[in-house]
Amino acid sequence: MRLPRPHTLRARLTAGLVVLLAVSCAAVGVAAVVELNGFLTGRLDQQLRETGVRFPASLEHGGARPSDHDGDEDGDGDTRRQTVGTFGARVVGDTVTNAAVVGSTPGAGARTVPLGAADERTLAAVPPDGKGHTVHLAALDDYRVMAVRGRDGDVLVTGLPTEPVEATVHRLELVAAIVFGAALAVAGFAGALWVRWSLRPLSRVAATATRVSRLPLSSGEVELWPRAPEADPRSEVGRVADAFNTMLGHVEDALTKRHASEERLRSFAADASHELRTPVASIRGHAELALLHPGPVPQKVVRALERIEAEASRMGEMVDDLLLLARLDAGRPLERLPVDLTRLVLDAVTDAQAAGPGHRWTLELSEEPVTVPGDAHRLHQVLANLLANARLHTPAGSTITLSLERVDGTAVLKVHDDGPGVAPDVRPRVFERFSHGDRRRAEGVESGTGTGLGLSIVAAVAEAHGGSVDLDSRPGSTTFTVRIPADDE
Repeated sequence: MRLPRPHTLRARLTAGLVVLLAVSCAAVGVAAVVELNGFLTGRLDQQLRETGVRFPASLEHGGARPSDHDGDEDGDGDTRRQTVGTFGARVVGDTVTNAAVVGSTPGAGARTVPLGAADERTLAAVPPDGKGHTVHLAALDDYRVMAVRGRDGDVLVTGLPTEPVEATVHRLELVAAIVFGAALAVAGFAGALWVRWSLRPLSRVAATATRVSRLPLSSGEVELWPRAPEADPRSEVGRVADAFNTMLGHVEDALTKRHASEERLRSFAADASHELRTPVASIRGHAELALLHPGPVPQKVVRALERIEAEASRMGEMVDDLLLLARLDAGRPLERLPVDLTRLVLDAVTDAQAAGPGHRWTLELSEEPVTVPGDAHRLHQVLANLLANARLHTPAGSTITLSLERVDGTAVLKVHDDGPGVAPDVRPRVFERFSHGDRRRAEGVESGTGTGLGLSIVAAVAEAHGGSVDLDSRPGSTTFTVRIPADDE
């Protein structure tokens, strides 16, 4: 099982502090235990050297007797001067001829130790070098033994139990674990508080960055952004806060200039569109007047006048669309009257059927009328643009379905067709202005003569009504979905 990794800087610093302290405590504890164990073992070796081989030598000459001999002078002469638990053995070759241990109470004498074959092999393997060696005897326990050669070519082994040493070391381990554990807990808590206090300026910088990230920066006027609180410039956090504030200042200046440029461009588009309406209308009027001339007019002149009238009409529509977009960008409010969206849908489909008799048109409406607050003329323009877009970019015989329903207080309008779909490279910019990326055309698809502003007007009008528009397209299925907040029932 993998341990959870800390994600915040504060948690990582605290965890790192605790880990380093734990490693330090473990190192100190291990060093203390090893040193104490070595020191106490050295004391045992010194005690073995001071004791010598008097006790195993008495076994060699039969001077020691088991403790049930009432401790006579011959039997207890050597055990009286031995530490309780002292072990003695006489080894001849690979055989232990005698083995005894001093009784657990003073004056109790020595008692014979019945050794097994494994214990005899262990004792026989102890080198007679006069140095201490730790062995494990199944008949007794862990012992520190020292062996020397006897006068008869045998080996005399003296040993002391290591249980006091082990008990002392284990007690030190327990005390160290308790003390270091408590120290780690206290250090972890105090370290967390200290790290949190030290990182407060950085937390304030992060909070400021979060507030800035939630500001709408894509369009509109840029308000004065919040700044990170000042901190000690000599610290790393202080330098980060200062650099962050400087960066915010540069970004704010750049966005302010961008907004001013957009305002100038929007004002120019609105003024130009407004000024162009009159000459375009004049050109169209003169063309119509010339076509009404009663006298004979050459066919080529008639054709030219008809083209002038058609292009003037198209230019007038483009000027009107640009003026509408400029007004929507400027935030001019639309009408907010109750609009029967169901009736608009019926009228729009009727008009679309007249313009595209070669397509199949279907309606899917809810049983109850759907009403939204808004501008009826602009909403009708949304419907007309979506249906015209579907008609122009699908071959004859395609089915175009217009559905309308109310879902959780929102009017959901969908225009679906089974045409070739929108090319993947066009989808991201399909709602941009003057986007002329055609759908993947099939044979029979009408060559569109649109201005590239229809879908951008759909998006702008939907947004002006507090709604949105989405596109879902793949070969054989394309759906534009418009959502607009509806009136309360």
